[in-house]
Amino acid sequence: MISLAGRDILHSWGKFAFTGMGLGLLIGVTLSMAGIYRGMVDDAQVLLDNSGADLWAVQKDTLGPYAEPSNLADDLYRSIQTLPGVARAANVTYLTMQVRPLAGDQAARERRAMVVGIVPGGVGEPGQPEFLVAGRHLTRGHYEAVADLMTGFRLGEQVRIRRHLYTVVGLSRRTVSSGGDPMVFIPLKDAQEAQFLKDNDAIVQQRRRTGENPVFNRPGEPQVLDAVLAAQTQSSSVNAILVRLAPGADPDLVAADIRRWKHLTVYTRAEMDEILQAKLIVTSARQIFLFLVILSVVSAAIVAFIIYTLTLGKIREIAVLKLIGTRNRTIAGMILQQSVGLGVIGFLVGKTVATLWAPIFPKYVLLLPGDAARGFVIVVIICVLASLVAIRAALRVDPAEAIGG
Repeated sequence: MISLAGRDILHSWGKFAFTGMGLGLLIGVTLSMAGIYRGMVDDAQVLLDNSGADLWAVQKDTLGPYAEPSNLADDLYRSIQTLPGVARAANVTYLTMQVRPLAGDQAARERRAMVVGIVPGGVGEPGQPEFLVAGRHLTRGHYEAVADLMTGFRLGEQVRIRRHLYTVVGLSRRTVSSGGDPMVFIPLKDAQEAQFLKDNDAIVQQRRRTGENPVFNRPGEPQVLDAVLAAQTQSSSVNAILVRLAPGADPDLVAADIRRWKHLTVYTRAEMDEILQAKLIVTSARQIFLFLVILSVVSAAIVAFIIYTLTLGKIREIAVLKLIGTRNRTIAGMILQQSVGLGVIGFLVGKTVATLWAPIFPKYVLLLPGDAARGFVIVVIICVLASLVAIRAALRVDPAEAIGG
């Protein structure tokens, strides 16, 4: 049986090899789709890991700061830091925007990035990137930046964020948002200004409208107007407060205290992980799963068509085998081995090309060995099922056709 299948493959090895390569490219796309989904999940995990937080305090009744907007007063962290079980609390802001370098081809090197406002300091501060591959952390209160390698920015390079220029003093790796956008870390005060402070024209227009409002334009009380204008131009909000717990502290108990006394919404690590996967990437996950199903059906159809075509091309040979007494089980085994062999070749080609082109994708593609093993099993099952049509056709061949042909 093995000899029959091997001899037939060698007889038409060109067609068999090219078919296996075509099927391999399709399997490579399938494995890449699974890797894209794994990469999305890993991006969400990396986002939470890089925050260095055990709890996230956000605006009440929101899913912030990643799934929904959240605004908090920037002085709330002081009162949270005094609660039992809290080791450190720090403000943070998140703003996704286009960041461009000052020099070079700005249009070509402009990158969409998540700009993160953090409190300057060393390793251990909540929000600070834990691992740098080059340079240093933020130490000054203004105009410094730490950028992820995916941005393509270099140490010492200046980048523009809103109205100001920032010098890249450090480079990090795998500091990305839940959507896979690289992060750029800047001092908190600068990030507050970039996100919340209005531009000069808007401030002038707001002052004019406020000055014309009779409620605030009271004769002899200019301090009322001054106070309102100061409040309108002040950037004193943050998106979240990152809370790091003391050793042995219960996250649920500390979160309950913050909710009770500070009237904020607080999420633990498990709850934030659920939000990211159930709210942000669930639609993409379903879409990828649908693509995987479609690709699997297409792969099965291709294998079935090829094996069926090869079988029809050997009708006379199969009739001769039956005429000389070859059992149906032997003939079915030959066709089954050809089908599985085609699938194995396709899987090897697909795994190879998926590994080679994964780094080219703009977003992270995570190819897990477990997914590859499951993919191989699925490919074999698909090939076995696809061979049933050809086996049925072969078993219906009349031995008389060997004489009549």
